[in-house]
Amino acid sequence: MCVEGRTSSGSVNWHDAWLTLSDGVKLVARLWVPKGEGPWPALVMRQPYGRALASTVTYIHPGWWASHGYLVVVQDVRGQGDSEGHFNGFLQEASDTSQTHAWVRELPECNGRLGTYGFSYQGLTQLLAEPGTPPPDCLAPAMAGVDERNHWSCEGGAHWWHLGLAWGLQLAALQARRCGNWEAWRELRRSLEDDSYLYEGPALLKRHDPDGMSLRWLQQASQNDQGWVVHKPLDSWLRQPMLLLGGWWDPHLNGLLDLYQRSSQVGGSPELHIGPATHLQWWPDAQQLQLEFFDRHLQSSKALTNSRPHGRIWNITSCSWQRFVSPTQTTTSAHAGWSLVSGGMACLDPSEGALHQNKEGGGVVYVVHDPWRPVQAVGGHLSPKPGVAERSAVDQRADVATFTSTALQEPLQLNGIPLLQLTVQSDQPGFDLCVAFSIVNRSHSEVKQLSTGFLRVQGEQALRMLPRKVKLQPIFADLQRGEHLRLSLAGAAWPAIGVNPGHDRHPCGPPGPHCQVVTMTLQLNGSKLRLLPWNSGKIDFDLPQEF
Repeated sequence: MCVEGRTSSGSVNWHDAWLTLSDGVKLVARLWVPKGEGPWPALVMRQPYGRALASTVTYIHPGWWASHGYLVVVQDVRGQGDSEGHFNGFLQEASDTSQTHAWVRELPECNGRLGTYGFSYQGLTQLLAEPGTPPPDCLAPAMAGVDERNHWSCEGGAHWWHLGLAWGLQLAALQARRCGNWEAWRELRRSLEDDSYLYEGPALLKRHDPDGMSLRWLQQASQNDQGWVVHKPLDSWLRQPMLLLGGWWDPHLNGLLDLYQRSSQVGGSPELHIGPATHLQWWPDAQQLQLEFFDRHLQSSKALTNSRPHGRIWNITSCSWQRFVSPTQTTTSAHAGWSLVSGGMACLDPSEGALHQNKEGGGVVYVVHDPWRPVQAVGGHLSPKPGVAERSAVDQRADVATFTSTALQEPLQLNGIPLLQLTVQSDQPGFDLCVAFSIVNRSHSEVKQLSTGFLRVQGEQALRMLPRKVKLQPIFADLQRGEHLRLSLAGAAWPAIGVNPGHDRHPCGPPGPHCQVVTMTLQLNGSKLRLLPWNSGKIDFDLPQEF
């Protein structure tokens, strides 16, 4: 171990230290050390964005954790920051994590107890280790999952466009900076600032990061699991105390729910909190929540009563927390369901399409997707501006079909995963079905979008009139008497999802001259919208027709 650059700042000291791995590669970490008598329990974050940054885009500075009695170790992963080696994404992390944990436990400043924290990439590095590696004493992965297709890059058979490209180009820029290629760095940065990355992103990745994980994902087929990696955390790690933090408008929420179930299935008791958060904007007390968790499991002198072992979920409309009981249950009536009805005017008259509860659907609606002016994504979990959104202007477009319920006679709580079944065919061998679930206020002057979902259909099956199923982002919200439910359907959600060209001769992506006008025929007989239990965030798409 090599130590360099010791500096004092307030009540803590920090310095950099190097770990030499078994293959000779050296990884650098920054250590924040509390003042006073040690040793102390360690909090470890392994990340690719620079140890000095330490994920302060969402987390409080490591000095704060150190001031509460923790040795904080933030490490640059292999091939990133100032660490040596070639960056190969998630596939490199199991061995490096195992060796890092062993190293940290032997540091003179560490008392042998170790917890892990971090979100997104830093969340997954907490979960990967070689077989036989002793588990950390506790883990706090936030906003992460283990399935590279379904939790990191695709939804409903479509690649994440805005998010996938933006993240990949950020990693490419970090590599350009590492190599001193300032021209490439500036080109990548400009593309993100002027939004040209939405059109040129794939070419930029091929030029500047051809072996990168993001480009590999973009080049893999989004329609099936073949060739995709699903990482498998060790059962002994999943059984450890685990704090899972998620957000309603975070793209990795289903991955977090999957982790909850994986841990529960092997005998763990994970603590789950889903709050009013996007990927980069969290709720204020998230830091204190994590501190209490670490104090409970790492600081014997600060033992606390575990008053919320199952966590909490945030009610989107009442803006209040509720105890999380079980992901296999929902407070929405198991018999509650809505069908879609229209005389054909649902795209032109926002008041004509109806959402009926516990009645048969009926009618036919045509939705025409024009790639010259694709329907824009607003809010939700994949758009450039995630979160709750007011979508009245979008719903007034003639290429968006809306279905609105009558005024509620009684309050209604929505708690679960919205799942839409609808029979659809296209006049082209490829279409997208983009769905939004919203609350309309009493006067119909505001449409508050709560959840979004997507389905991509490619090939000859798109030309057949078949039942389709669209899963939306999980939801927990209260509707009041006099309010209305609305379901909105469109053929695009640009740039959250790349535009479907209506054929497979060109890949889905930005609007271009190769894109066809696509007309979707929605057959509303048998249509149904229901809220299913959360389970793992995975839905069985082989559900029977009468689901």
